[in-house]
Amino acid sequence: MSAEQTVEGLARELSSYLDSSRVNQVRRAYYYAEQAHEGQKRRSGEPYVTHPLAVASILADLRLDHQSLMAAMLHDVIEDTGIPKEALSDQFGESVADLVDGVSKLTQIEFRSRAEAQAENFQKMTLAMARDIRVILVKLADRLHNMRTLGPLPFAKRQRIATETLDIYAPIANRLGMHSICTELEDLGFSSLYPMRSRYISKAVAKLRGSHQEIIQEIRGRLEEKLAERGLPGRIMGREKHLNSIYNKMKFKQKSFHEIMDVYAFRIITDTEDDCYRILGAVHSLYKPLPGRFKDYIAMPKANGYQSLHTTLFGMHVNIEIQIRTEEMEHIANNGIAAHWMYKNDQSNIISVNQKRVDRWVKGLMEMRERADDSLEFIEHVKVDLFPDEIYVFTPKGKIMELPSGATPIDFAYAIHTDIGNASVACRINRNLASLSQPLQSGQTVEIITAPGARPNPAWLGFVVTGKARSSIRHVLKHQKRTESLELGKTLLKKSLNGFGQKLGDIKDAQIEAVVRHNQVQSFDDLLSEIGLGNRMAYLVARQLVSGAGSDNQDTGADLEQGGDGYRRAPVTIRGTEGLLVRFAQCCKPIPGDPVVGVMDFGNGMLIHSDTCERLPESDEARSRLTHLKWAKDITDEFSVELRVELERQRGVIAEVASAVAKADGNIERINVEEQNARLGIVSLVVHVNGRRHLARVMRRIRNIRAVTHISRIRH
Repeated sequence: MSAEQTVEGLARELSSYLDSSRVNQVRRAYYYAEQAHEGQKRRSGEPYVTHPLAVASILADLRLDHQSLMAAMLHDVIEDTGIPKEALSDQFGESVADLVDGVSKLTQIEFRSRAEAQAENFQKMTLAMARDIRVILVKLADRLHNMRTLGPLPFAKRQRIATETLDIYAPIANRLGMHSICTELEDLGFSSLYPMRSRYISKAVAKLRGSHQEIIQEIRGRLEEKLAERGLPGRIMGREKHLNSIYNKMKFKQKSFHEIMDVYAFRIITDTEDDCYRILGAVHSLYKPLPGRFKDYIAMPKANGYQSLHTTLFGMHVNIEIQIRTEEMEHIANNGIAAHWMYKNDQSNIISVNQKRVDRWVKGLMEMRERADDSLEFIEHVKVDLFPDEIYVFTPKGKIMELPSGATPIDFAYAIHTDIGNASVACRINRNLASLSQPLQSGQTVEIITAPGARPNPAWLGFVVTGKARSSIRHVLKHQKRTESLELGKTLLKKSLNGFGQKLGDIKDAQIEAVVRHNQVQSFDDLLSEIGLGNRMAYLVARQLVSGAGSDNQDTGADLEQGGDGYRRAPVTIRGTEGLLVRFAQCCKPIPGDPVVGVMDFGNGMLIHSDTCERLPESDEARSRLTHLKWAKDITDEFSVELRVELERQRGVIAEVASAVAKADGNIERINVEEQNARLGIVSLVVHVNGRRHLARVMRRIRNIRAVTHISRIRH
């Protein structure tokens, strides 16, 4: 081993920020691990102890505390050498033993499948993080060194570890704000899974960087000149684009390699917060800022403590992305939550406002763990805390779905698959039936119940938040409306033709074509669709078909009345489940068994009213346009009816009413109690029934309650 890979090399590095007694404790942990792992080799043939030493070195780069470094040295001792936790506790203290035990437990988690890994094991990891966040920091460093040394492993094992890294460990590093570790894990995982793609992108980046060197140098030079001119301190760094990030943008955002690489990225690191804003003013005076692309994460830091100013400028015929931050913000941005331990031994004892923010965040994690009844509740809190603009919910198989805040089960269903969204009829949230419009919360498990033949409801457009759900629903509804308007139009036209003693099959093609031309539509289907939508009268089209196109130019009220009479002899049969274009009026709430008529609603199909509804037109001409309907015999669907119940007020009477409805197989949709006086009350309730007979049964049950004095059906 070279001097840099020895414990003494590490000790020299540690002495830059740890006192000698703590450095000695880390050294002692190394010698203990060396003895425990004696005789064990890595796949590469090196002594096993080189691995824990390398893990400790990664954490030393993060300037982590001595206990984390000791745990790094000892992290495989419990699992690989049979030494119990108690022995470590005696030797190194309880905190270090707990850390080692936590890391061992995480290592024992078997990610059998991606779905299982994402749900159950993410919970375990989050819980370990909540008890002591350093457990996950040691585990991430362990995984990073394993990824750096994957080479000697068999192909299948390399693939499994790389997949697990991209699915589990890189996202956790990202959530903790540890940008440096996250990007290295992603790039190592990507090059292991896709070596050819990785090499290709890597070569393309190197080639492009060479050809763009002049532009990069010129932009950097101008930025440096501007800072010097204004007397502002700042070092300017070029920002590298990472291979995995380039690949994902090409794959998921459908961007070309050159589109991604045509953005020039720089980071300016300065001394104080005040300097950040001064530098922002300076760069905006040099190049034009792009509107809507400025973000102030200094005034409003991200939940994990990240702070920086982001702006995008347009200059030199290219876009220039610039991040401006202080040295301390740079530490936080690269090392995230690990920065919590960075300055603990700094003699100046300066802990910035941002440092306190990270302290509070970690403390908040601990408190949430104590308050949460179970891991799911805890995850919900952590996720909301980390990502206020996103929610994370689980599928029943444990896959994590990321959705925007305010998303509903319908958004979730479409996120899984368009067909599942289209066929959704109900959902379970954490195994309990719930409304499809209910906004989801992070940590919930959502199950969508589908039914063959089910179709999207237009009301869904009122609450979905994702673009995918909205466009899918609109697409299906458009198609559905067309299909239904065709069917309804054909039914209404056939009934009107019956009134003239004709059948649609008897009408000659030439006559149909003439009527289509006369009505100035593209096809006969379009004409049928117009009838179904209520834009044309079936009776008039029927008369044109029977007597020849154009003969209806001098229509009179008498003609309409006569046509109407013919039409009344053949009422249209309805089932009540026709879909978008046959709807029930809310004013009279008709149910199967009620005499009903249809009113064609311009552009929206047919609205069904009870034939005694006060809102029906009174003139003879308008009445002649009503479509007389009859109910199909075997209707099983539920319809809502409003009832008014007058009763004497006494304890438990509302429960009696609800029980009576249930005994008659009715469902209460809504119940409202109005106080008339101290002795009497009025209850209005909306009940679901499947027809007049069922309604009579429900009303009889309610009437039999002793306290009920009167019951009636409300028709507004």
